[in-house]
Amino acid sequence: MSCGKCGACRIAPSIASTLPNMPGGKPAGTRGANLTDENLCRLYGIGARPAFCYGWPPLPEVCGTTFEEATAKITALDHATAGKTCTPPCRPLTQPPRPQET
Repeated sequence: MSCGKCGACRIAPSIASTLPNMPGGKPAGTRGANLTDENLCRLYGIGARPAFCYGWPPLPEVCGTTFEEATAKITALDHATAGKTCTPPCRPLTQPPRPQET
């Protein structure tokens, strides 16, 4: 699945870590300061992109098929993981673990 560029993953979740242009992080349900009017991330593809963001690959079980569905699913994941931390590479809870390399 490729990213539909709806912006839900930049709006729905809370982000506790420091972000460029948002040193205090971002509360859930608010637009990130690095989100354009077209819902594109200004940090995507550059070194300033936070580790948190790499944990949100476009997956049907996370993104659904609409902005509203993505927002609902990501909000549920955000609530389910509130207060938990993850050491990159992070993955949404719905993504199966990667097989161990041998």
